[in-house]
Amino acid sequence: MPLQITHHPDYDAGFAVNHRFPMSKYPLLMQALVARGLTGALHQPTPAEVQWLKLAHDAAYVEQVIDCSVPAKIEREIGFPVGPRVSLRAQLAAAGTVLAARLALEHGIACNAAGGSHHARRAQGAGFCTFNDVAVAALTLIGEGRAGNVLVVDLDVHQGDGTADILRDEESVFTFSMHGERNYPVRKIASDLDIGLPDGLEDGAYLERLADVLPRLCSLRRWDLVFYNAGVDVHAEDRLGRLSLSDAGIRARDRLVIETFRARGMPLCGVIGGGYSTDVPALAARHAILFEEAAAAA
Repeated sequence: MPLQITHHPDYDAGFAVNHRFPMSKYPLLMQALVARGLTGALHQPTPAEVQWLKLAHDAAYVEQVIDCSVPAKIEREIGFPVGPRVSLRAQLAAAGTVLAARLALEHGIACNAAGGSHHARRAQGAGFCTFNDVAVAALTLIGEGRAGNVLVVDLDVHQGDGTADILRDEESVFTFSMHGERNYPVRKIASDLDIGLPDGLEDGAYLERLADVLPRLCSLRRWDLVFYNAGVDVHAEDRLGRLSLSDAGIRARDRLVIETFRARGMPLCGVIGGGYSTDVPALAARHAILFEEAAAAA
């Protein structure tokens, strides 16, 4: 069975090639997936319904993003202006994760070719994140009665502060973040479980820590749905990373996460998370690893 993938051409908001956020990775990722023969089950989202967004974010902030009236101070914290293309992109990426989550419940595994915007907090965006797509999707599916116990496994190199902020009082969701301890954000918001890693950690030590914690997460509850943020900014060549994983280490990480939950029959929804290498084609290939490993488990 082909891997179920959600994607929209407008995930690319058309930033300049020298922008700190490598927007061109989204079309390059799709080119990589086409080259690997992984696009046999593509699904295109429509913009997220406003009520979904307001489950995770303050209504006033949601309206600011939709109306392109985000205050300049918040835009600076996000890292770019929120004009029409960025607003549309944020709405589509959130909807893409909602759709991928629904497909994961139906097929066992699915991935959004965007998503992982885990720094967006309830009241505002931050850190290149406008809407928190995983929080939106988790709360939407819980509200629809499709999922009762949801786990967030966030392995982006940066701590998932926004996800922790939005979901801290949601008893149906358990948030786990394993990240660079000394990296952004400086002021972290506690997840249900956080593991902070030292700078320069390499494949072996990283995978050892992950292999230790995943069975413990599985034992907490029978998860109806697992969201997996597979950020590749853990790579040694990432500009914003400070860890030292290789491509092979990222592949072993993704395989370990996917096999752990799929072996137990738990549906998994993957999102791509962060990646900031200046070699954007290599970055896109790194993001494609998630889809290769997910396809092997589909």
